[in-house]
Amino acid sequence: MRNASEYDVYLPLTYNDGSAIEPDKIARLKQHLTDQFGGLTFFPQRNEGTWKIGRTSFRDDIVIVRVLSEEVRESREFFRRLKEELRTELNQQHVLIVERKVEIL
Repeated sequence: MRNASEYDVYLPLTYNDGSAIEPDKIARLKQHLTDQFGGLTFFPQRNEGTWKIGRTSFRDDIVIVRVLSEEVRESREFFRRLKEELRTELNQQHVLIVERKVEIL
C-alpha cells in the first residue's frame, strides 16, 4: 500500500448571476489537472450544494473533479493557487477543494 492524498474540486456550473459556465473552461481545467497529475476522475452528474450564511441561503449546481497525488506538499500548494485562479476566472466568492488522506492498494 502507498499513502497518497485525494483532492476533490467542487466545480460550480454557473456564475453567480445564474448564467452557465462555458464548457471549454471545464475542459481546460480537466486538461490542466491531467497534465499536472497524470489523470483524473470526472463526476459529470450534476450535484446540488446548499449552505447558509446568516439568514441567507445559497444553492449551487456543481460537478466534481478528483485527482490522487503522492506528492502532498506540492499538491497542496498547487491547489491553493488553483483555488484562487478558479475564484477569479469563475467569478466566485469561494471554490471548495477537499483534501483527504488515502491509501492506494
